[in-house]
Amino acid sequence: MTEIVVEDGSWTVDVEAVRITPGSGRDVHEVRKALGDLAVPLEAVAGAVFEPSRKGGHLRLRLRPGADPLTEVGAGLLAAPADPYRLAVPKERRAAAEYMAGEIRDLVQLAQVPEQPCPEFLLPGPAVPISATAGDGTVSFDGVRVRLEWTGFAKSIKQAAGAQEFRLSDLTGVEWKPQSGLAYGSLRFHVRGEGPTGRPEEDPRCLSWGVQRFGGTSVLVGAAVLARLARHTPEPPAALSPSEPDGRDLPSRDLLIRRLADLGELHRSGVLTDEEFSTAKKALLDRIAEL
Repeated sequence: MTEIVVEDGSWTVDVEAVRITPGSGRDVHEVRKALGDLAVPLEAVAGAVFEPSRKGGHLRLRLRPGADPLTEVGAGLLAAPADPYRLAVPKERRAAAEYMAGEIRDLVQLAQVPEQPCPEFLLPGPAVPISATAGDGTVSFDGVRVRLEWTGFAKSIKQAAGAQEFRLSDLTGVEWKPQSGLAYGSLRFHVRGEGPTGRPEEDPRCLSWGVQRFGGTSVLVGAAVLARLARHTPEPPAALSPSEPDGRDLPSRDLLIRRLADLGELHRSGVLTDEEFSTAKKALLDRIAEL
């Protein structure tokens, strides 16, 4: 077992996991403090590097694509000091950090961890219930529902729309972006059946902020939602009707083909797993073949 302890936190490495504990000092970012201790299974690790700088550098853990909901929702935009997989190392501990990075790489190689993306998350994501306040509102998630409530900083269009609540089963995705330049940071929820998204500061499905770089701990709420979306089993589709909601009668074959296209979209957006998609697709194709 190898360990490195610095003011920014500590990492411990063994043959099963990389265990990460954030520091408790005032300079440690609130995202890392709120997330708390992490045990990253070795099978989720792609490697590690030490990135030197004038004052020391960062020890950085690289994860396999698809292993961690926080990494996925951050989409490479959650940088230091908020990134829990980067440890700030002072100059006098550079040698220890370089040694640990090498040991992690050796363990990954010895364990023959595959390079391919993970078929499912290997880390559970932040615990629920969870909430965060940033910019124009507060977002909360209890594992079943997402709720957005607006502060006095919200635009009039959001104030007029009132508080928003979405069931997990209504969501097709979640998107997080940090504040950058003149662009607002945002946590946006994609709701099934709703139209194109608008500007973050005007979209009632979106928490937005213009000052905080990372929007407080909003990224953790996004990760918690994404983790549970991946595990969510959609309700069985409603029975097919002979007509569309607008009253236009369609031939049964055309309607089934349209349903097949909808099914593909649900699969691409991550609502349906590969197994669920294959099962439902086969059932639809069998019905088409019977016509």
